[in-house]
Amino acid sequence: MESVGEYEAKTHFPKLLERVSKGERITITRHGVPVAVLLPPECPPKTSPAKIIDELRNFRKQFRLDGLRVQEMIEEGRR
Repeated sequence: MESVGEYEAKTHFPKLLERVSKGERITITRHGVPVAVLLPPECPPKTSPAKIIDELRNFRKQFRLDGLRVQEMIEEGRR
């Protein structure tokens, strides 16, 4: 992890953001004392398509239309 002073961080902020977007962590210091850390955001793990399909099927089992048609619901909403 690299350290940069606050003045350098202020004047070269776009360059620092570019480096952080590539995975680098940068500590910003004031008079040699760390005051902030720039780091990339943590991305949530991706859900597999198979798991999403299973969740949709389970959702459909829980919520049935019981004979209603989508077209009828649309027409009801227009009244």
